Amino acid sequence: MPYALPAARVLGLTLVLLGAAPPALAAEGWSVVPAAGGAADGRPAVYAEGAPGTVLQDAVSVLNPGARTLTVRLRGAADSASTVREGPVDAGAWIAFAGRAHGRRTAVRELSVRVPAHTRADVPFTLGVPAGAAPGDHPGAILASGGGRTSAVRVRLRVPGPALPALTVEHVRVGGGRISYDLVNRGTTVLVPYLAVHAGGVFGTLLDRGPRALPVELPPGRRITLHEPWTDPPALDAAEVRLTVTAAGGVRSTGAASVRFVPWAAVAGAGAALAALGALFAVRRRGRAGGRGPWPRGRRARGEGSDEQPGRQVELTGAVS
Repeated sequence: MPYALPAARVLGLTLVLLGAAPPALAAEGWSVVPAAGGAADGRPAVYAEGAPGTVLQDAVSVLNPGARTLTVRLRGAADSASTVREGPVDAGAWIAFAGRAHGRRTAVRELSVRVPAHTRADVPFTLGVPAGAAPGDHPGAILASGGGRTSAVRVRLRVPGPALPALTVEHVRVGGGRISYDLVNRGTTVLVPYLAVHAGGVFGTLLDRGPRALPVELPPGRRITLHEPWTDPPALDAAEVRLTVTAAGGVRSTGAASVRFVPWAAVAGAGAALAALGALFAVRRRGRAGGRGPWPRGRRARGEGSDEQPGRQVELTGAVS
């Protein structure tokens, strides 16, 4: 169990010779686990609690059951939405190891450790809680890289204070065969959200999925973009999509988006057909207009140039002037 120190203390690296490694561990290669009292104790993560301004102490153990010396690099990292990521954020940025800089011992953010064959190295670290740390849960992790792979130990720090769970659903949008949305943890506790999806159209319900746990853990203050598949939307409809997200502590939030489904390929084809029919109609109409009248275009009527009008008959009365 971590304990508070008045100031960060530099502790030496402890090497312990391993006995015969268990077959499973030997097959998997090296590993890194939480440690307490100089021995691995089976904890799934490092759990700590401290008020702002305190410094906590704990250790991790790097086990090397192999036949060769192993070099492992340790560093603090972010632990967001069940995925450990590169780059220190939150508690990951508050982790320091005992190292050397300019020939003297000091706290460092990254540390390389050489672990001989069949040996366990116990590596202490400090977790300094900033004076302005907000109450609630502050997740982090220690990443260990070596031998061509990376492993991690999660760190769960809690700063005393009121637990205020809060969550919002934002930026709901539909397209590309999926529903995309953002979840934002606006409280002080880590949340495991549950999602329900409903979509109603002009002709009835299009989608109705009951609440189910999402495979994420959302730390306080974090935003994550998620996608819900919708591979069979209607070809023609107007829909209202509503997402309802719940979590422990009475958390409930909804987000919605309106979307219209239009078969644009069919509309474009129909438009082209109408345009072609309109063009054909116009051509035929011009043809009929050009052929109107008793004489074809370009011919002179009989008697043209005289005063006699075409199509007018002259009556003979026998009168002599």
